[in-house]
Amino acid sequence: MYKVRFILLLALSLLIASCGNNVTQPTVAASLNKSSTPTIQKPAPPAAETKSPTEVFFPPTAHPTLAAGEWQDLPIVPVISDTVIEIYRHGLELGNDPNAFSKVGDCQTSTDFFLVDFDHEDRYNLGEYTNLQPTIDHYQGSFSRQSLAVKDGFNVAAVLSPLRADPKLCEKGETPLACEIRLNHPSVVLISMETNFNSQTAAKYGSYMRKIVEYSISQGVVPILATKADNLEGNHSINAKIAEIASDYDVPLWNFWAAVHDLPNNGFDLGLNDGFHLSLGKNYYFDEPANMERAWPVRNLTALQVLDAVRSKINK
Repeated sequence: MYKVRFILLLALSLLIASCGNNVTQPTVAASLNKSSTPTIQKPAPPAAETKSPTEVFFPPTAHPTLAAGEWQDLPIVPVISDTVIEIYRHGLELGNDPNAFSKVGDCQTSTDFFLVDFDHEDRYNLGEYTNLQPTIDHYQGSFSRQSLAVKDGFNVAAVLSPLRADPKLCEKGETPLACEIRLNHPSVVLISMETNFNSQTAAKYGSYMRKIVEYSISQGVVPILATKADNLEGNHSINAKIAEIASDYDVPLWNFWAAVHDLPNNGFDLGLNDGFHLSLGKNYYFDEPANMERAWPVRNLTALQVLDAVRSKINK
C-alpha cells in the first residue's frame, strides 16, 4: 500500500510545471530598489473546541451556468454573496483568525511586487483610495507573510501534492495548501495561478482547482479566485473555467484579466513582449494616473479592493 501511494504521489508531481523555468523573472525597476521585506509572523489563535477542523461544509451550488465568454464581462471586484458569510462564520467556529488571509499561487504571487508593501505604511500611497486603509489595518501582517502555498513553479496540482510541501514546517503527508491553512488559520485565501498548466486541458486544471476550493471551504476559509492576465493556452479556456468554478461555489471572483486587458499592451511588459510578464510601475502608489497604466500597480490595487469587499461583507 505504501508503494502504491508513493507511485501516485510521484505521478502527481510530474504534472507540475515551473513558471520559473518557462519564463524569465522580471527585472525590478530602479524606482523599486529596496531592501528585502521582513516577514511578519502572527501568533496563531487558539483552536476552537466546538467543531472538528476536518468537518466538511459546502455552500449551495445551484447557480446559473455562465454563457461562453460571459466571464470577460464580469466585474473586476465582485458583489459578495451571503454564502461567503456562511463560510466565514463556520471558520470562526473552527478557530480561524478573522484578521488573517493567505495567498495561494505561483511566481506572480510569491514576488515582493504583490501586496507585500501594504504591511509598511511608508511604502504605499492610496491616493484617492483612502477608503481601503481599514482593510490594510485589518489584515496587517498577512500582506508580507511568506505563504507555504506560494512558490515559483507552483500550480493547481503542486499545492495539492505533499511532495511539494515544506518538510521543515509541514506534517508528513500534508499538502502545501493544508499546511498553510493549519499554520496561519486564515479566514480568507487569495488564489491566483497566473500561468498555463503545462499544456494540460482546462478540464484538468478545473479538477484540481475545485479540490482547492472545496478544501478551503471545508476549513471555513473563504476562497477568492483570480482570473489570469495571460492567454498562453490560446483560447482563454482556463479563465473561463476559473469563473465557472467561482460561480458554482458562489465564491468571489477577482477578474484580474478585466482589470488589465484595456491597459497598454494588455498590461504586459513591452520590453519582454512575451505575453506573460506584467508591466512594472511604482507598484504601491495609486496617486499618479500614468502609473495606473501599468499592470502591477493595478494588480495590487484591485486585489486590495476585493479583500476590502470581502471584509466589508463579513463584518456587517
